[in-house]
Amino acid sequence: MDKNQFLQSFAEQFDETDPSAITMDARFKEIDEWSSMVALMIIAMVDENYNKKITGADLREANTIEQLFERINAK
Repeated sequence: MDKNQFLQSFAEQFDETDPSAITMDARFKEIDEWSSMVALMIIAMVDENYNKKITGADLREANTIEQLFERINAK
């Protein structure tokens, strides 16, 4: 899985947030637009684009996009 492609796909899940503000070091739960709906969209995006299953627990345990990326890669 390509890190840059993952970051781009992650950023596309947000409608109002400037994609340039979303970096691998970003604490994604601190993004103003973060919600349970965005969390579900992230789970669906990972399943659809990368054929990997993540859970709400995976999202809760990761703080940054980088940490989430690493958790997904470990699956």
